This record gives sequence, structure tokens and C-alpha cells, in this order.
Amino acid sequence: MEILSISIDKEALRQLEGVQKRLGFKSRSKMLRSAMQSLVKDYEGIEALRGDVESVFVITYKEAEKNHVSDILHRFKDVVETEMHHHHAGTGIDVINLDTSADRTRELFNALKRSKCVHSVNCSVISERK
Repeated sequence: MEILSISIDKEALRQLEGVQKRLGFKSRSKMLRSAMQSLVKDYEGIEALRGDVESVFVITYKEAEKNHVSDILHRFKDVVETEMHHHHAGTGIDVINLDTSADRTRELFNALKRSKCVHSVNCSVISERK
């Protein structure tokens, strides 16, 4: 097994240790391997899409970063069918329904995943028309 070294701030470490304890992982390494497998599985699912796709994205981010997230979403306004926005305890939550090509779906997913402002991105595919 390869060894990776990462740097994270104290708050992120505190959060990871809390998750580790609540989920019962015996080590940080096992927990991080599980998280990485989840990320790879999400990515592979998005990469496998073909044709036209209807999907729902759920995005969470710091409310103070709304403008940055809006800038990303604005590039996709031509394919957004529905958008719902909510604030809760300093967190912005957007639910976006898209109907577009697999390529555009991937483009949005990747842009949101790369953004430092976004806490989480979940994409559920409703239908895939090849």
C-alpha cells in the first residue's frame, strides 16, 4: 500500500476525527480510503453518462460564498429547469434540476467539485436518453 501525506487545518482535523468516531472507523486511513472510494465512484458515474441527461444537483456552501456559486451556476442557466435556494445556519443550499447533455452535466459537476467554496455536491440522475 502506498503512503500519502496530506496537510489539513485544525478545524478540518477535528471534523474528521468526529466523523471517524461516529462512523466507527478504526483509523483515519481507513476512513480516508472510504471517502476517496466514494469520490471515485461519484466521478466514474458521472463519466459514464451518455446522451441527454436529466439530473438533480444538491449543493451546499457557506452562505457568504453565494456569489461565487451563483457565478458557476450562471454559466448553466440555459439548461437549468428549476432552482431552489435555501439558507440555514450560515449554509446556502441549492437544489438544481438540469436537462442537458452528459457533457454539460459533467462540466457542472466538475466545476462545483473543484470550487473551494462548495462544501458538498450530490448529483442524482433521473433519466439518461442515449
